Amino acid sequence: MLKVAIAEDDFRIAQVQERFLQEIENVKVVGKALNAKEAIEMLEQEPIDLLILDIYMPDEMGTDLLPRIRERFPEVDVIVVTAATERDILERCLRNGVVNYLIKPVKMESFIEAIEGYQKKRSLLQARDEVDQSFVNSYFGYDKQQSPVEKVLPSGIDGITLKQVKAILKGLTEGITIEEMGKKMGVSRTTARRYLEYLVSVQECHVQYDYGIVGRPERKYHLT
Repeated sequence: MLKVAIAEDDFRIAQVQERFLQEIENVKVVGKALNAKEAIEMLEQEPIDLLILDIYMPDEMGTDLLPRIRERFPEVDVIVVTAATERDILERCLRNGVVNYLIKPVKMESFIEAIEGYQKKRSLLQARDEVDQSFVNSYFGYDKQQSPVEKVLPSGIDGITLKQVKAILKGLTEGITIEEMGKKMGVSRTTARRYLEYLVSVQECHVQYDYGIVGRPERKYHLT
């Protein structure tokens, strides 16, 4: 279970981010802070894996808060979600080890993709006691062994995850719904739908409707 906290001075945005996080498997929102002081107090009180951090807060800039977080809570990873577009702010965030930087307004799909990408990298790293260069290349996303097909995949479609989806589909005889695929992959419905619909668009998958249940028919995806 990934424990996530939100530091955002606009409570409406914080609520939206919390709803986005609730769409993702194995994620628990453990707290929300409206300013930098509350963010530090929250980190002191609760074990947190990932902090969603705004830059413009009423009592302290997030860029000034980051070094303190790095010093006092080195195990906490940070994803910045901000309206700041200045290059120097991005550079300061990168130097203080943020794992991603999202510019507001952030669509749900982009937000979920960033969190799930972090989950995947975290799981990969935690599963290794030692690493080699091939693993490092893959972790940082510049694996030279990537196939020509993977190189032309559209944004939001990862080659490794796509192979996982195809493998799940190959093991089925009666097709699968979006909800079922999301559970098997350990991702949100939004992500599962994106991969299944991509396979439909390239004619590697087709949809059938199951009318056996009272109410709306279920869309089931089958390999072509």
